[in-house]
Amino acid sequence: MTKQKKMGFASIYLLGVNGIIGSGIFLLPNQIFSLAGNKSSLVIILAAIATLMIALCYADLASRFTGDGAAWLYTYNAFGRFPGFQVGFFSWIQGVITISAEIAALLSILKPIFPSLTNLWEYRLVGIVIIIVLAILSLLGEQVTKISDNLSSIVKIVILLAFIVIGFIGLSSKQTIIATTSKSPYEMSSAFSKAFYMFTGFSFLPIAAADMKDPEKNLPKALIWVIVTVGVIYALAQTIAVLSLGNQITKTDSPLAAVFQQILGHQGYLIILVGMAVSIIGVALSVSFSTPVVAASLSNEHKLLPSFIGKQSKGDVPWVAVIITTVLSGLVFLSGSYVFLVSCVVLISLIQYVPTALAVIHFQSQPSDGWNLPGGKIIPGIAIGMCAYLLAGVALKVWLFTGILVVLGLGLYLFDDHSEKKAKD
Repeated sequence: MTKQKKMGFASIYLLGVNGIIGSGIFLLPNQIFSLAGNKSSLVIILAAIATLMIALCYADLASRFTGDGAAWLYTYNAFGRFPGFQVGFFSWIQGVITISAEIAALLSILKPIFPSLTNLWEYRLVGIVIIIVLAILSLLGEQVTKISDNLSSIVKIVILLAFIVIGFIGLSSKQTIIATTSKSPYEMSSAFSKAFYMFTGFSFLPIAAADMKDPEKNLPKALIWVIVTVGVIYALAQTIAVLSLGNQITKTDSPLAAVFQQILGHQGYLIILVGMAVSIIGVALSVSFSTPVVAASLSNEHKLLPSFIGKQSKGDVPWVAVIITTVLSGLVFLSGSYVFLVSCVVLISLIQYVPTALAVIHFQSQPSDGWNLPGGKIIPGIAIGMCAYLLAGVALKVWLFTGILVVLGLGLYLFDDHSEKKAKD
C-alpha cells in the first residue's frame, strides 16, 4: 500500500484559508454594520488580531505536539484526561453546530431563488434532508470530500476576489452617504463576536497535523499567514460592501450579492448567489466528513469517548459517529436561526481557546525544537483576556444551550467504557 503524500506549506496554507472562509463573510457584513456602524471594518480587523493572538498559542503548541487533535490534544497533555475530554467533546460539537449553521446559511441564500423556503416547515424539512444527504456522501469516503474541498476553495476565492475588484471599480462612479450614529458598548461587543465567528475555522487546521510535512515548522507559519490573508480579504470586502450600499446594507440578507446586483444587474446577482451556495455546501460537506472522524479518533485512538462511537465499516468509515453527528446536527438546526448558531459556535470555540492558551503557559518552561512563542505570558494573557471579553457578551439562551451540551458530555464521560485507560490515568 502506497503511503499518502504529506501536505507541504502551500497545501496547509490553502487548507487553512478554505477552512476559515465560510458563510460568515457572505451573510454577516450587514449584521456587523448594524451593530458597529462605520467602524465595522475596524471591528473585523480587531477580530483578526484577536484571532491571531489565539492562533499564535496554537502555533506554539503545534511545534510541540505533531499528532492529530489540536486543542484537546494540547489540553490532555497539559492538564490530564478530564479537561482533555471536555475540550475534545466540544471540538466535536463545534463541528456539529458548524454543519447546522452552514445549512441555515445556505437556505438563507437560496430564499430569493426559492421563495417557498420562507415557509418555516419547508425550510426545516429541506434543511434536514440536506444534512442527511451530506451524511450519505460522507459515508462514501474521503475522495468525495477532497473534490468538494477543491471546488469550494476555487469558487469562494474567485467570488471574493471578483467582489473586491468589481466592487472597487463600481465605487469610482458613485458617492455613498453613510449616516453615523454612536454605538453602545454592548452593540460593539456583539459586532466583535460576529466578526470573530468568521475566523473560528482556523482551529480545525491543526487537527490534521499528522498528515502534514514538518508540522512543527510549517503549521505555525501557515496559521499566521492564513489569519493575515483572510483578515485583509474580510476587511476589504466589508469596506466595499458598506461604501457600495451605505445604510441600505442593513436591509439585505446577502450584502455581497446585493453589490453584484447593483453593478451587474439581476444576472450578476443570480451568478453570485449560485457561487455562494456552492462555496457553502462545499464547506458543509467537508465539515460533515471531518466531524465524525474527530469523534471516532477521540474514541479509538485517545480513549476519550465510549468505544461504540468509534465503530467503523470495512472501508474504515466511522458509521456510528456519522449517524450520531447527523442526528445532533439535525436537532441543532431545528433549535435556532443562523445568528443563534453563530453565537453558539463562538462560545464553544472559546471553551477550546482558553485551555489552549493556559497550556502554552504550562509548557513555556520546556522549550521546543520547533517554533517558540516570544514574549513569555504576554500573548497567551492577551488571548485569555480577549476570550473573557467575548464570553461576557454571550446571550443567556446561548449559555443555556451550551449547558445542555455540558450535561450531555458528562453523560458520555460517565458511561465511558475505557475503564483500563481511566485506571492508568
